[in-house]
Amino acid sequence: MFEYEFMINAFAASGIVAVLAGIVGYFLVLRGQTFAGHALSHVGFTGATGAVLIGVSPIWGMIGFTAAAGVGMGALGEKLAGRDVAIGVILSLSLGFGLLFLHFFTAYATQVTALLFGNVLGVNPATLAVLAGIGAISLIALGAIMRPLMFASLQPELAEAKGVSLRLVSVLFLTITALTVAACTQIVGVLLVFTLMVGPAAAAQNLSTRLSAGLVLAALFALAQAWLGVTLAFYTDWPTSFWITALAAVVYGLSLLARRR
Repeated sequence: MFEYEFMINAFAASGIVAVLAGIVGYFLVLRGQTFAGHALSHVGFTGATGAVLIGVSPIWGMIGFTAAAGVGMGALGEKLAGRDVAIGVILSLSLGFGLLFLHFFTAYATQVTALLFGNVLGVNPATLAVLAGIGAISLIALGAIMRPLMFASLQPELAEAKGVSLRLVSVLFLTITALTVAACTQIVGVLLVFTLMVGPAAAAQNLSTRLSAGLVLAALFALAQAWLGVTLAFYTDWPTSFWITALAAVVYGLSLLARRR
């Protein structure tokens, strides 16, 4: 399968995104903000379809909208907790606007379907370069805020008393999350972002309570699921997103059994 350039691009793209999603997803699960992360993907769908409507590449519309939404959600700080209903309404409204934009440009239906369910086999070198840039920027930024992020996630009251700005940490982290969501959409699509961002991270936290071990496990689980999913899709002709999702469910189920033992 490595005789084909599109498969090499698929492995490279899924590898970059998987490692990024596993590491960022670990903190997303730790902070209990998985639903907010899912909402960002729907906002990104609206941005992508809106970009198509005005003749701009979908990935730039997605990045712009998700980053703006991430900043907005982060600015809410602790007020974001417990706002599941509000986030759910925004999530549905965003998807509705995305479908409205699609209504005006039905010629792009195939392209938008790829946004909903992912199309890693269609990644070209230009998109691969964008994903690599997103991955590098996101991981560097995450490393820069790692210490205050952990402090604010585990002991928010004490962190605030020590001078840590919870609002600023939240804005920066959710902006990083937004960029990660935009990258994940290229692989598994808007509707399956949970697959790479939540599944591996949750499985890692079931198996280890240590930060370093948890981050490594989350990245490895996501990477294994992505690469094995691409391989199985090549040999079975079944959708890549299906295989990645199925593998994520299996890994999480096994982690639950291991935790009970």
